[in-house]
Amino acid sequence: MKGLIKLLSSNTKALIGLVIITVFILGAIFAPVITQHSPSKKTGNPHEYPAFVVKAAQSSPDGWVATNLADSKRTLRMSKKAEHVLGTTRMGRDVWSQVVYGARTSLAVGFGAGLMVCFLATVIGVSAGYFGGRVDDILSAAMNIMLVIPQLPLLFVIAAFIGEAGPVTIAIVIGITSWAWGARVVRAQTLSIREKEFIKAAEVLGESPIRIIFVEILPNLISIVGASFIGSVMLAIMTEATLSFLGLGDPNTISWGIMLYNVQTSSSMLVGAWWELLVPCLALTFIAVGLALLNFAVDEIANPQLRSHKGMRRWKNLANKQKEQAPAMTEAPQPALQGGEK
Repeated sequence: MKGLIKLLSSNTKALIGLVIITVFILGAIFAPVITQHSPSKKTGNPHEYPAFVVKAAQSSPDGWVATNLADSKRTLRMSKKAEHVLGTTRMGRDVWSQVVYGARTSLAVGFGAGLMVCFLATVIGVSAGYFGGRVDDILSAAMNIMLVIPQLPLLFVIAAFIGEAGPVTIAIVIGITSWAWGARVVRAQTLSIREKEFIKAAEVLGESPIRIIFVEILPNLISIVGASFIGSVMLAIMTEATLSFLGLGDPNTISWGIMLYNVQTSSSMLVGAWWELLVPCLALTFIAVGLALLNFAVDEIANPQLRSHKGMRRWKNLANKQKEQAPAMTEAPQPALQGGEK
């Protein structure tokens, strides 16, 4: 544990990504504590401005915020109390409560589908790569079939057939249809590891295939499995948002995709309620950035020889040595004076 904390603290990408993901997870867990309004009930007037816009406009009526963000359109309201941190929707619901409670649904779908994809990809990929033969032929054929079928259209058809699919259904559908690419990568890496000398030695010693897979092969696939899991989480969150935005999700749930769907159906942008669109878009952007940074750092943490900070330090030391040696090499030796010169 101490070694992992040390690695995370020394890797800037991993640290920033972990902080972003932790903030979202803690916000989702403590949603009832950090919000004061219900996300599904009307707690204010339709399209109230965010609290910071109201306060800035009241303190400086001729300032930039009052002129550009609070333009006093007829359909928008300026609440004197400014109770809603990020404003309200057309239905008078608090946007801050919706984005915090929506993190629960979006993260649950993302991590649930990510675990399912990672499990299926690892099991199928390792089995195909290690056992080979007919097992490899059957599993490779299944991978090729899943890779040929276009994923998003398949998801649209399944979600439309189910009708108003809930978060659990969406997570299961994403997990079942998204494992093929990760399994292909795991299979290729397993084929390479299977030919190593320590695998041959373990087989000669009579170790069981299960022990070889779990003790010898899987530890060498940590970086690939970790990257597959993080990428699957990111894909699942974005796919859930896409399905919900297109109206294929359950409108009675609260998620970032449903928030975007409500923005579309209520024509919020036509009346200038920019915050109703901006908040879920920023949430999706930050969660994607956090997961991407973790994804970039997984290989550096799992493989000590590939850690970029050590490699950069080594190259800097070599560059400094070359700079120190360069002046000595450029100075040409002075020829000795011959005797007899006058």
